[in-house]
Amino acid sequence: MSLLVEFLDAQLMIGGIPILWREIVGNVFGLAAAIGGMRRVVWAWPVGIVGNLTLLTVFLGGVFHTPQDVDLYGQAGRQVMFLAVGLYGWWRWSRDKRVNAALAGQALPGQAGAPAVAVNPHWATGRQRAGLVVGMLVGTLVFGWVFSQLGSWGPWADAWIFTGSILATYGMARGWTEFWLLWIAVDIVGVPLLLKAGYYPSAALYLVYAVFVIWGFVVWWRVDLAQRVEASATGPRPEHLPVG
Repeated sequence: MSLLVEFLDAQLMIGGIPILWREIVGNVFGLAAAIGGMRRVVWAWPVGIVGNLTLLTVFLGGVFHTPQDVDLYGQAGRQVMFLAVGLYGWWRWSRDKRVNAALAGQALPGQAGAPAVAVNPHWATGRQRAGLVVGMLVGTLVFGWVFSQLGSWGPWADAWIFTGSILATYGMARGWTEFWLLWIAVDIVGVPLLLKAGYYPSAALYLVYAVFVIWGFVVWWRVDLAQRVEASATGPRPEHLPVG
């Protein structure tokens, strides 16, 4: 227990400003999860969950008496939602990897032996995109009001970050290439909010994420294009085939 308390209280002084080590650690886990997501490996989800649990204690600054002493209920709430969506993503990618492994075993001789991936990137359908847009608008309005009533710091920006993050994580679980674009929109709002609130490591990591998600988007887009070319020659891709 003493080690846990020491970890929760450990601080680093940067330019005379106290920074919690757990804020840094939580964001590093988040970045590692993003890298795993780009590489389409299942371990991205449990790594992300560890980061979510750590950051939950960071953004409830007033509750845990952090150096910022500011409660960002949207930032904290999204960590809880990440846990739920993360468990779903972990299950879905694990299932899809088994399906892809079975399909790889049925591949042509020249294709055999390729490692099975956990997800095949693809664009969302028009209906799914419409659902994302509705979710963005309704989620931001509803949670903006909720966070305002709770006294959250920067409630409307916090509401968009909360809503966009959940939709992006869900899109990642479904293998939609658009989820990277949602993360970019989250970063555009998140960096100014976190800087104003004094969460400097998180703001810095958001800037790193912004560069990384552009890279991730290009990687997934290229994979999708390559799979479309292959599908036109050999038949439908795995995500178009029925799964249990």
